[in-house]
Amino acid sequence: MSVRWSTIFPNKPTLTEKNLPDQSGKVFLIPGASGGLSKEIASILYQKNGKIYMAARSRSKTNDPIDSSTGNMIFLSLVLDDLTTIKASASEFLAQESRLDVLYNNAGVMVPPQGSKTVQGYELQIGVNNLAPFLFTNMDYHEEGIWSKYSRSKAGNVLHAVEYARRTIGEGIISIALNPGNFVTNLQQNMPRMQLAVFKIISHAPKNGAYTQLFASHSPTVTEKDNGCWVSPFGKVEPARKDLLDTVLSKQYWEWAEEQINKYK
Repeated sequence: MSVRWSTIFPNKPTLTEKNLPDQSGKVFLIPGASGGLSKEIASILYQKNGKIYMAARSRSKTNDPIDSSTGNMIFLSLVLDDLTTIKASASEFLAQESRLDVLYNNAGVMVPPQGSKTVQGYELQIGVNNLAPFLFTNMDYHEEGIWSKYSRSKAGNVLHAVEYARRTIGEGIISIALNPGNFVTNLQQNMPRMQLAVFKIISHAPKNGAYTQLFASHSPTVTEKDNGCWVSPFGKVEPARKDLLDTVLSKQYWEWAEEQINKYK
């Protein structure tokens, strides 16, 4: 698993809760909002009066108290390890809203026990980190090493962002892949002890990961010209790996993913 220097020595956040404008009237959908970085970005947007759909498996985990504001927070059931449940979640959202300003596809799992599978039998990280969000997004829009599997699932996210950007040129939709940074959250619960000890040394406060997402979704410097771009911690546009910007590869991966999810639409 390669590590960029920008992950260890991240850019200083340029957009935080201190300078984010009021978000009244805007709608945000945040899968995985019951914990980790998703919960951090949900808290910031909520305090700025945004309407937040917290998509998670369990309602109880989304009910932690958040500082009072005029924001609106709504639970949306979303089970990412079972593709048969995704359509109902997307339909529930579409039945309630006629607009969506930002979809943060950042829910996921990391290095689960070897052999972990989704209900449909996909390797857990490919299924949860990639195929389920891909299906969810498309609903809205109309034994190798465990680290290799995780890296492949995240590379798939970049390929989908690149291809989604290509397919929505001129439609006012901006598709961005990002690396929020290194943080210790519940995502690392299955990480080997020695790896976790090293990881903690190069980790930062989780809220900084929310700043990376905030930059990607709200920075006035990110426009349609950056469609399909890569954002590094904690808010900087920079080139992604060249192989992940290959339009032929991104098209092939998109088409493969479509074959996997079509029966669940």
